[in-house]
Amino acid sequence: MKQVRAFRKRRELSPLSNRTAQIRPGDVLVFVTARNERIRLPYFLRYYRDMGVRHFLFVDNNSDDGSAEYLAEQEDCSVWTTTASYKASNFSIDWMNWLLRKYGTGHWTLTLDPDEFFVYPFCDTRPIQALTDWLDTYGIRSFPAMLLDMYPKGPIDAKPYREGQNPLDIACWFDAGNYMIKTNPEYRNLWIQGGPRARIFFPDAPKNAPSLNKIPLVKWERGHVYLSSTHMLLPRGLNQVYDTIGGEMASGCLLHAKFLSPLTEKVEEELERQQHYAGSREYHAYARTISKEPDLWCKWSEKYINWRQLEILGLMSKGNWA
Repeated sequence: MKQVRAFRKRRELSPLSNRTAQIRPGDVLVFVTARNERIRLPYFLRYYRDMGVRHFLFVDNNSDDGSAEYLAEQEDCSVWTTTASYKASNFSIDWMNWLLRKYGTGHWTLTLDPDEFFVYPFCDTRPIQALTDWLDTYGIRSFPAMLLDMYPKGPIDAKPYREGQNPLDIACWFDAGNYMIKTNPEYRNLWIQGGPRARIFFPDAPKNAPSLNKIPLVKWERGHVYLSSTHMLLPRGLNQVYDTIGGEMASGCLLHAKFLSPLTEKVEEELERQQHYAGSREYHAYARTISKEPDLWCKWSEKYINWRQLEILGLMSKGNWA
């Protein structure tokens, strides 16, 4: 059914700049849906280029800030545009599933949002191809990354974010604990909630907070589909990225730099559009709280240093990768 939806929704995408002929065997590919993220794009692209990503495939969902035009100028980017409903596309997953099937098959693929920064073991010294080579060696087809909400100390809007700036220069703090984790028996994926979004925006109903479990890195094959964002996939075996016997499998983190100065305008826009999950419940929570200029920082907050710090805290693991 998901593949059928993706096949139908492909008609909603119009190529603006299709450079997929440049893709070579072995290239790691990044897939993104974006809307009005122009200010974030230069650093996002630089971060993943430095990691070793060879090609980016973007769906621009009716931006009016020059995002699509900027991306179309980038020699390693292919861009499709659409004015269709984000909500009706299963929050862009139909579009992503189509592009992943058509262009990602046989490749390691990273499916991301423009405010997500992938961190994996040894990422400070090894390119992403070292990780994917190791995964291939052991026949591992998917790699998880917990979404780690990053935030500044003080009000979110206190320090304006500048185009091209590393967002972690401002949003450099995170919750080291305060996470709930369980297993989804139907699809075998982990379900993680907590962090500052549960603590600040859903204090009375933490189970309504956004899920933090993601499986962004996948060796894509034609039968694969994402079901709900990048939280879970089919076939179900791709979701079992944890060891049920008691050992540790390798994992990473997605540093989520959402809580920066552009957020206030983004919340206003998304509340008007009403295109997000559960009646835009998350954005209603933001709107109620951001007007009070909250400080997400607390005495238990940790300042981000590197991936080794995250491993010591138990938020990711190198497993048996040495």
